[in-house]
Amino acid sequence: MAWKPNSIVASLALLFSVLVAAVIVVAGVVGYPYVSKVYDGIMVKLPEYPVAQKTRWLDQNWTDKREWVHHADQGTATFHIPYEWFMALEQPVLSLTSAGLLSDPTYLDRFGFIPDPSDPKLGLPIGMARGKAMVDATAKPWKNPRAPYNDMTRIGLTCAACHTGRFTYQGTELLVDGGPALTDLGKFRTALGLSLAFTRFVPFRFDRFAEKVIGADPSEVEKTQLLAQLDKILAQGKGLAELDTVVAPQSVVEGFGRLDALNRIGNEVFAVDLKIPANYAATSAPVHFPRIWDASWFDWVQYNASIEQPMVRNVGEAMGVSAMINLTSVQGGLFNSGVEIVNLDRIEKSLAGEQPNESTGFTGLRSPQWPSELPPIDKKLAGQGEALYKEHCQACHLPPVSSADFWKSDRWSLPDKRTEERYPGERYLRVEVVPFAHIGTDRAQAQDMFDRKVTVPRELDISSDSFGQALGAVTEKTIKHWYDGQTPPVAPEKREEMNGYRDNGIQAPLGYKARPLDGIWATPPYLHNGSVPNLYALLSPVAERPTKFYLGNREYDVVNVGYRYDKLENGFELDTRLRGNTNSGHEFNGDGTKQNEKDGVIGRLLTPQERRALVEFLKTM
Repeated sequence: MAWKPNSIVASLALLFSVLVAAVIVVAGVVGYPYVSKVYDGIMVKLPEYPVAQKTRWLDQNWTDKREWVHHADQGTATFHIPYEWFMALEQPVLSLTSAGLLSDPTYLDRFGFIPDPSDPKLGLPIGMARGKAMVDATAKPWKNPRAPYNDMTRIGLTCAACHTGRFTYQGTELLVDGGPALTDLGKFRTALGLSLAFTRFVPFRFDRFAEKVIGADPSEVEKTQLLAQLDKILAQGKGLAELDTVVAPQSVVEGFGRLDALNRIGNEVFAVDLKIPANYAATSAPVHFPRIWDASWFDWVQYNASIEQPMVRNVGEAMGVSAMINLTSVQGGLFNSGVEIVNLDRIEKSLAGEQPNESTGFTGLRSPQWPSELPPIDKKLAGQGEALYKEHCQACHLPPVSSADFWKSDRWSLPDKRTEERYPGERYLRVEVVPFAHIGTDRAQAQDMFDRKVTVPRELDISSDSFGQALGAVTEKTIKHWYDGQTPPVAPEKREEMNGYRDNGIQAPLGYKARPLDGIWATPPYLHNGSVPNLYALLSPVAERPTKFYLGNREYDVVNVGYRYDKLENGFELDTRLRGNTNSGHEFNGDGTKQNEKDGVIGRLLTPQERRALVEFLKTM
């Protein structure tokens, strides 16, 4: 009996319905980071953005360094799969035919990754790098199942993934080196996990994947070997998904433009690399990706001023986004790692430039200036704001970096009273750490680092169970292992230079640092956790700040200075009533007396006109 066309359609529809049900179950059971928390059951819903008519990089004294830094290999294998897989995976859309590539720049753009037309052959957005051979936990390289069994290569995030900003204004897209990114890494990990699960279980998809990875007409033996690799990755992901489930009640969703970076670094090092699940902590303190210009010259970095040395900061970041490190096998060489120390040093030097001073200013990556594509600054109003800045902001945030007073500040000094003989010509900017009792902002990031403890095996010879101190010790030992392992070993004076002439200082103060405000207009949203959408709201009483607003909008609000924050379909709604998200503190709502300036009230109530004037001046910074 012949099949009628409508019967075929009905049968395919039934088959597809069964398939959808099966994959929903698979997605929750098989696992990969974040697969168990699937958006709407089976879809990763993303915002739609209009195509920019024009794109321009802002001038920040970095044109000749930009393209290399955007894809510089830091040794990371962030997604736990090879580059060759990443480029072959299809988007997490249920379809019996090709669903389009996950690596399609237009698709990745919807997660916030900025397309990079300057390197189409690599095919990766800004902030992703293709590195050397990808290796497993035993340092053995991944192999293509087809002879001659070539090594597959790693792919990972670089610092540019989180520290490249963007905003649009009336059809023009402006890109900011060193600015805060607008990526949603959690949503992207979900999409990647679903893509892997679909590749494994959706009919025909694995065969298409195998053709791309192995080559034309792969044999059954070759496909079986590739399938075993895929199953291993899915099994690893299942373990991470289970850990996420355990800590979920204490975790806070990060959303666009935010990440609990320090806790995630700790999880990667002390739970994944050390293979101690009990060390896995909740992502309880999301922070807004910080701007990184000037930071090379601060005495302490991170929002809570917890890390002193640039090399420790950068190697810790690389380990946190899955650079391979051996912390479990004495025979394999403890602290042996895949971190690309030379590249990290080169990136840091390009950010820092030469020792800054009044005549040169910052000579590395500079903060952007208000661009001509935006409406001109009201100079008269900004002049009024300048006096308000001096009265209310300068004591903590210092004078504008363009002023002589900034460079003559007594905060420029050698850290810890170190001598000119040890560090010739080096001086750093001491950033003030403002305690909770005064600043009143959300405590989670600093408090949770202060409280976190980790278990570390005796053979690593690390005495402290304090998270910060233990992480600093692991990182320092990893760096020293690399220095000692070079031929010849890196000389002491070269180590000092690569370390930024600073010791491995680690602290966990209960407060947040106040940094200079150059380029502040290009770094929304505001406060360390991104809980205030624009500068005008930041200068307003807490009661006037929005309790809920959307992150993920790219359109710039030139009046209030921030992103638009109205409802964005498939964006992220930030609820400031949650711990980790609170928008309290840094409040101008007092009566002008010192007695009133406490519990987060840092100054007198500003009139709406004064707020407008101060916002206008901040555009000039």
